[in-house]
This record gives sequence, structure tokens and C-alpha cells, in this order.
Amino acid sequence: MQDPTSKLTLASGRTRLPATEVQSRLDAIFQALGFDPDIAGEVAAHLVDASLSGVESHGVMRVLEYAAQVESGYLTPSGRPRVVRDDAGGPTRVEAGGGIGIPALRLAYETCCDEAGARGLSALSIRHVGHTGRHGAFAEAAAEAGCLTICLGGGNRQTWRQVAPHGGARAMLPTNPWCIGIPGGDRGPVVLDFATSKIAGGWIYAARSAGALLPEGCVIDAQGHPTRNPEDYFAGGAILPAGGHKGFGLALLGELVGEALLGPSTTECNWLLIALSAERFRDAPAMAAAAEEVLDELRRCPPAPGSSGVEIPGERERAHRAASGGVVSIPRDTWTQIETLADRLGVSAT
Repeated sequence: MQDPTSKLTLASGRTRLPATEVQSRLDAIFQALGFDPDIAGEVAAHLVDASLSGVESHGVMRVLEYAAQVESGYLTPSGRPRVVRDDAGGPTRVEAGGGIGIPALRLAYETCCDEAGARGLSALSIRHVGHTGRHGAFAEAAAEAGCLTICLGGGNRQTWRQVAPHGGARAMLPTNPWCIGIPGGDRGPVVLDFATSKIAGGWIYAARSAGALLPEGCVIDAQGHPTRNPEDYFAGGAILPAGGHKGFGLALLGELVGEALLGPSTTECNWLLIALSAERFRDAPAMAAAAEEVLDELRRCPPAPGSSGVEIPGERERAHRAASGGVVSIPRDTWTQIETLADRLGVSAT
């Protein structure tokens, strides 16, 4: 069963629930796992927003992964992000203490943009951090505040061997995402948020939890043969790089930044975030008008056969969120697993 808004081909249907109900459920689960109430609430809201935005790989199903990481000791629920500034004039960094990465990325983007507003340009690292959520949400907020941001990272490939290098048949690198956001035109910021692999690792976990098949041409099994079964990935398979050598090259750069530049990575990846104040180059109204001229021309490009037309990066997520009506659509098997987790943790239904 294929949902046109999802990459998953489901064997069963979906459960549709009010976003407020799902967020409350996730909030209670995170608190039961030992997260402080403010972090539990922030992470729950972020995951629900990702699902409402159509980014299921970074949405509600992630609660299952985070819970398993906490219970295995991999993720520290007491870890809280903090900004560290070197008195000797070294670079600013955000230290996450081995905790979940969503509050750390939010703090990093806010700090970097504040510094860019004061100085024009800022760069900082994010270290000792767990999964950092949907970066596009942070880049969109930064662009709305007038900043162009570039975030990339990697490292810890010994733990996160997910993607085969171009020409290889074995998982060697993490998915090493990049995210770039810039103030846009009439419809808001332009945000490019992508894994350097053909599919984000989260989609494989989403497919596994939902009992679904993956898209064709994204994953190989342990023998290097194409597969759509997520279990083949977990049995020694690999994700293929996006765009062949191009995705591999971007992943390699992310790995060198995360490991060689920023130092040994722990928990998950190290990240480098760069922000600059767009108004240092051009005043906001003039930039918005010029951007809209470019974007509107591209939107009016005749659609290719079988296509609904050109989509500007960032606009799909906002449109999906607006069309959701505040209702989250979750694969039925995934929601059953979340309910089972809640019951085991003693979290009562709302």
C-alpha cells in the first residue's frame, strides 16, 4: 500500500491521530525514560512537527529508536546542551553531554545566528551529541531571522557504518547530512536538507517498524544486490550514495570535517555550523524581491511527463504541514509499537 506522500510501501494501513494527542503521548514517554520535562516536551514537539511536515524518517517513529538508545546506555537522558566559549579566543562550541541532539541543534542555531547578527559571520561546532532531528526545521527558523546557514557533519563511522562509498559494496560511512537555509521570497525560506545517501537512515528504521518495503534502487544486501527489504540492510547491507560519486564526495567531506577537523566524535556525529547575516550583503526587501523573481520563474517551468511540477526546497514541508490539519498519519504497526512502549513504561493513555 503506497502513500504518495511517503517513501514507504506499507503492508498495512495508517492510524490518524490529532497532533496534540501524539505529542502528549511522546512527551510522557520521554519523561518516563528520564528526560527533563523541558527537553521531553521539545523533542516530542519536534518529532510531531517532522511527521506533520511529511518527513516521516525523522518523525514520530524516532521515539522507538531514542528509547532503545536510552535503555542500552548509548544515549544519556540527563545530558543538557551548553554553549562553551574559549577564553583564549578559540571557536564557540555547543557541548551536548551525550544527550539527545534536538535541543543542542536548536541552541547551536540560535547562538550562531545571534553571533552572526553581531559580527556578520559565525561558526561553531556541536559535539558529544545524539541524533539531531530534522535540521531543516532549525535552518528555516534561522532563515526567517535573516541568516544564511550551512550545517554539515560526520564522524564515528566505526559505529555508524551505513553507506557504501561509490564503487564499493560494503557500508563504510554514516549518512553525513548537509543542510543549507537562506531567506527566500513570498513563500518563505529556501531550505535544502538532505542525507548524502540515496535515502536517510531513518527511512530504513521507519520501514522496519512499519513492516514496509523501501523504494527501489536505494539499498543493497550483504552480497551487493539491490533490495527493498529493510531487514537486508540490518543483515550486513548498505545504503547507496546519492548521485553516485557526488553523494560520496559530500559524505567524505562531512566525515573529514566531523572527524579530522573537529576531533574524535562520540555518541553520534560532530557538526560544523556556519551562519552569516544576509543583510550584510543586501537589505531584506531587495533580497526577497530578487529571490521571488528566481523562484517564481522556476515554479512556472512546464512539468516533466508524470511530474506535478517543480518544487522549491522547503516549500513541500510547509505545504504538507498546512494540509495536515493538525492530524498525524502514522503507520499502524509503528503506532502499535509506540503504544506497547508506553504501556511498558507505565505511561497511561491521554
